[in-house]
Amino acid sequence: MILVITPEKAVPNETEIINELFQEGLDLLHIRKPMLNGEEIKNFISGIEEKYYSKLVLHGSYDWAGDYHISRLHFRENDRNNGMYKPYAGQNMISTSVHDIETFNALGQEWEYAFFSPVFPSISKKGYGETSNVLNDMKHRAHHQVKLIALGGINESNIRKVFENGADGAALLGAVWESNEPVSTFKKCRNI
Repeated sequence: MILVITPEKAVPNETEIINELFQEGLDLLHIRKPMLNGEEIKNFISGIEEKYYSKLVLHGSYDWAGDYHISRLHFRENDRNNGMYKPYAGQNMISTSVHDIETFNALGQEWEYAFFSPVFPSISKKGYGETSNVLNDMKHRAHHQVKLIALGGINESNIRKVFENGADGAALLGAVWESNEPVSTFKKCRNI
């Protein structure tokens, strides 16, 4: 499974690129736009072809999910710990983020998958993840009901390592959005 997370700041032709990514086999798109208000999120989603709405995952702005028939919602670690996901569990597919294997292994079965990061030094957040042991920690995974999605610094040169170490999927952010050819970069990762 390959996922892409939107960049926080707008990228020229972003929704057109997103539609191309789906055409090339993108499994899921995480819409993470904390700087946008509700109306701006609505306009952003409207730029994506309707046939892909079932593959969209909202980070916040959950109120728009029903209007667009989006059933996938992502909850940050803090929101999970505060129970903000509970009203949505059961009627939606929910995902979350973790940063250590013990937390991942303790997740309940209500979670479809969890981002586990940072696997490699981040491409989009310079300096983040440079001393990470997440890739090695994946070997201590004891929980297989929840899918483990590797995140952080993943690109075409290291994506194979993620799957060789037991991840069920990989999430791309900087590799795609900081590339001069985002669709081509995605295709390279997908082909590997």
